[in-house]
Amino acid sequence: MSKREAFLESACKENVEDFLRFIQLHKDKTDPFDVEEVVQEMPRDQRQTLWRKLASLLQDVLQELPPERWEETESAVDPKPVMAVVDAVTQVAALSVKVLQDDDTYDALVEIAHKLHDALVSLSVSEAPLQLHIHTVCEAWWKKGLTEKEKFGRTAFLISLQKSFILKKPGVEIQRVWSLRDVLLSLDYSSEDNKQIIDLLLQCFHRPTYIKSDDGKRFLVFLFSWNVNFIWVIHGTIKNQLEFYTKILTTHIMEIYFRAWKKASGEFQEQIESSCIQDFMQNAIFLHRSSPVHTKVRQIMSYFHSRKGCHLVDRMLHNLYKPILWKSLSVPNFEVRANATLLFTEAFPLHDPDQNTKDIDEAIQKQLDTAMALLDDPHPTVRSNAILGVCKILAKCWDVLPPAIITDFLKKLVVELAADSSSPDVRCSVFKCLNIVLDNALSYPILEKLLPTVKYSLHDNSEKVRTAFLDMLIKVKAMRAAKFWDVCNMEHLLARLAIDSQSVSKRIVDLLFKSFFPVNESEREWCCRCITLIQMNPMAARKFYQYAHKHTAPTNIIKLMLAIRRILNSCIQTDCDQSDVIEGNKENSAQAEPLLGKDTAIVSRLLEVVVILWRSVEKALRQNKEAQNYTFAKFGNVLSKYFQAFEDEQCTVPLIQLAAFMPPAAVPTFSCGILSRLRRMEERSAPAQYNQLLDCMCSWGQTSDILELITDWLAEALPKQGDKVSAGRKVRIQETVEAKPDLALAYLEYLFSHRSAREKVLDLGEKPLKQLHTVLGSWRSVLYTHLASSTADPKGPAVETALRVFVFHGRLGAHLQHSSSEGREYLLSLEHVVAWVAERVLPFLTKNPEEEEEGCPEKSRPLAAQITESFLTVCRDVLLVGLGDKEFKGQILHLCSLTLLSEAGYLCIPAVLPILKEVADGYVPEDDNQEDPNDVILGVVANIFQKIIELLARRLRKEPEEGKQLSRAAIPSLTDFLQVAQMWDTTPLCGIFSTLFAVIIVEKRHLLQKITHPEEVIAPESVEDMPPLSSVLLSVILKSPSVTRAFLKEVGSSLDSEAISSLNELAAILHVLLVVKHAGQAKAGLKRAATAIQQQLHKHAVPSSDGGDLQRVIYESSVKTLNQIIDL
Repeated sequence: MSKREAFLESACKENVEDFLRFIQLHKDKTDPFDVEEVVQEMPRDQRQTLWRKLASLLQDVLQELPPERWEETESAVDPKPVMAVVDAVTQVAALSVKVLQDDDTYDALVEIAHKLHDALVSLSVSEAPLQLHIHTVCEAWWKKGLTEKEKFGRTAFLISLQKSFILKKPGVEIQRVWSLRDVLLSLDYSSEDNKQIIDLLLQCFHRPTYIKSDDGKRFLVFLFSWNVNFIWVIHGTIKNQLEFYTKILTTHIMEIYFRAWKKASGEFQEQIESSCIQDFMQNAIFLHRSSPVHTKVRQIMSYFHSRKGCHLVDRMLHNLYKPILWKSLSVPNFEVRANATLLFTEAFPLHDPDQNTKDIDEAIQKQLDTAMALLDDPHPTVRSNAILGVCKILAKCWDVLPPAIITDFLKKLVVELAADSSSPDVRCSVFKCLNIVLDNALSYPILEKLLPTVKYSLHDNSEKVRTAFLDMLIKVKAMRAAKFWDVCNMEHLLARLAIDSQSVSKRIVDLLFKSFFPVNESEREWCCRCITLIQMNPMAARKFYQYAHKHTAPTNIIKLMLAIRRILNSCIQTDCDQSDVIEGNKENSAQAEPLLGKDTAIVSRLLEVVVILWRSVEKALRQNKEAQNYTFAKFGNVLSKYFQAFEDEQCTVPLIQLAAFMPPAAVPTFSCGILSRLRRMEERSAPAQYNQLLDCMCSWGQTSDILELITDWLAEALPKQGDKVSAGRKVRIQETVEAKPDLALAYLEYLFSHRSAREKVLDLGEKPLKQLHTVLGSWRSVLYTHLASSTADPKGPAVETALRVFVFHGRLGAHLQHSSSEGREYLLSLEHVVAWVAERVLPFLTKNPEEEEEGCPEKSRPLAAQITESFLTVCRDVLLVGLGDKEFKGQILHLCSLTLLSEAGYLCIPAVLPILKEVADGYVPEDDNQEDPNDVILGVVANIFQKIIELLARRLRKEPEEGKQLSRAAIPSLTDFLQVAQMWDTTPLCGIFSTLFAVIIVEKRHLLQKITHPEEVIAPESVEDMPPLSSVLLSVILKSPSVTRAFLKEVGSSLDSEAISSLNELAAILHVLLVVKHAGQAKAGLKRAATAIQQQLHKHAVPSSDGGDLQRVIYESSVKTLNQIIDL
């Protein structure tokens, strides 16, 4: 029996094992058995017999276990043998379809295909081999055009579509979808049966893999030609998704639209034009510029505009823009005009190519006149867009526009709009957009004549205009359109470089770099240019060399530093080292170097330039030890001679800075005497005299010596209680120097105010800092002595010094707590100070008759208030940086309470409010249903705030002038506190606004009750018309919209709770609301509160018969005020 006959015999249930073995042989590449070849060589009747037997086999195995049960986990029958047989039959069926002859009768094959189709439909979409094989049969059936191909083609297409969404690499499946695209032509778009496919097709426009790939893009373009009604559905889907497309995806989308339009014809093209392209045009005109899709729509339209020049595109754009664009250029809404201006100028010229030349010329001239008119639009945004559009038109169409029109446009831009005093945006647009014109070389001759007229734009009061002007000058220089110094001369550029911001200065340096640092010239020439720049403008020279490193290599910077060193050497006629002689011979140094003589100003500026250059390449030098050591050696050899020769203060400062860059061993003479200089410094010396010396010490790692000096001076300045000398300290110098506590504090202030110095101080470790902290803490006794005594000790430390030491003690404690890895030792130290202030200082804020007789309070009370305020400020900073824990906050709040309870505690209100703000700011509002453990602390905050408001009210009542001064001092911190409080809509901080509301209403009501004449009932126009405390509180509230909303919410809650019962109270509320209305704040909350008052006001109506009754006058005034408020 031949293999063909054996294969035919095996195609039954009884010989299924043999059948599967044959399929395995077919898969084995080394075996010559090939099912395709066997089936192809079979006579027609044998093929039909084979297909009938396979159909019977397939039916038998599917009856045994239907496909619906293949994926069940607890099936009684193992599905694997059944699936193996079905897979084998599928492979034979696929090969049979492939070799099917035109005259074959394939009814049995159709039966097999139907069964496989039903099995595929019942299974979930996956990459399993069986599904793949059945899918292949369906695809081959469609492509072969066999019986009922629509059914099999639809399934193959649907499966491919679904798989393209779930595969990680769907490229092959997308190709298959594209190859099966004609299946769609056999489907009824309006049928409900195809709704699933339609939904999947729309999902393709959500998938980047479809949008980006070539086959996917072809398929999406094809979908526009499936059904004319499907076009607007696709367009709607894309519009909904447009917000989420990236810029790159949008680029592919606009290409899809364009290709779809280009390939379409008849009603399909008309539908794309009307439903899609014209819709995009309208959206590009009417959408707000802030809309997230506006830029995407503009991007799509720009793609169509870029395709202009094609007959079909020109005609389409002309026809579609005609009914909407020209009207939009003259509508009242400036945003619509601005959008339309961008589209019009980008699409210029819009014309129908089918018209004759005369009509086209007239249309273009009309459009040029429109563009000129848009440059005069009343709104700056439209003018800015028109400037951009006109510059694009000039750059694109220069060679075809008449010279007179070009001149008119450029004169309009350069002469008029560049000087538009009403809008810096317009002036900025002129210079930004002239860069576009400069891209066209034909513009250079006329711009060379016009640009000098805008030279004063360099001094425009708007930074962005100056920046745009300089960008244009850089473009002029790069394109060689004109000499930039003819547009704006060097003196003006240097004057602006000397004083302007970093953004502007960088651009000026970019512009001037080759002029003052010609890297291709000799180093001698660099120095000559440097001196010239210094002579022209010393401040500009500093700025220039500050940014020079951004335009050249560090090697050139170091070469310039060494070249300047040679000039300075020649200036002091010092002996050069051997390498200098060699370098000098190369340059003919004796005559080549510029001679400065004794010009101290130039010398000092050159030294400053060296310092600036060194600082710019310091990092590069650290990375190249050889270059660093070479530079150290070169400058170290001459620095001591520079100190001797250049004794002027202008030279000394940069010389000290130079010394700071080098190790102390490189400048031994200077480094050995620097600490002695700091010791001998006068106590009232200016910071400039010691700042550089302190920086030097820090950079050399000698910060501990400075700290030791500060500690010694502060310890020695304390009043002596016995002869206590620190035994463990080394004697650094033999000379006796008087202790200078004020200078010690000045040194300490500098060290902690500059980050690099502060880091070096804190890196010293805990021991020296703790020693200093202890000494600083000892000065509290001096402070208390000043508080308690009636006369000052002339030999003792000044009270101002003691107060500064007291503040530094707290600040240093905060730094040490921050540096401490664990524990709260220094917080505890601050808490001890809290106790000291409460026990020793606060009593002086309370009047004592005995002390009053002695005259003590006259001096002590202000000092006690000053001490308390200073300490509270330190504590505020501790809380601000997040160092305060719950216990510390509790202690500080307790001190605040005690302070306010003191008789003169009101003096400390401006210092207490920031504490409340920082404590409240450290907590986050919790859900209403949860108990917050921090409510206790926040409750204390609310109580203290209430006390503050009471104290302010009392001072305004007893001492109006003092109260007003105190209120003004409290406004900044009160503003910050309310900004935090408004975030809480739960207890306890929500009660803050209840307090404010109650105080304002009570004060206003009291004023209304004192009125005796009807003429005195006057509605306020502003916060100044309110009573004193209400005026202050409302001015603070109205500063912030969010605080205003929170306040109005409290007003509404009080009205809803019916806590307001009298006419005077309602009138008071209306006066408050009227002030809020005049401030233009929170209209929604204002209207709600006014509506609530309206519901209550009618209860207090007073009959008009009571002619002189004040209540009637107040009622009528309230009604009038209410009408003013409601009529928003």
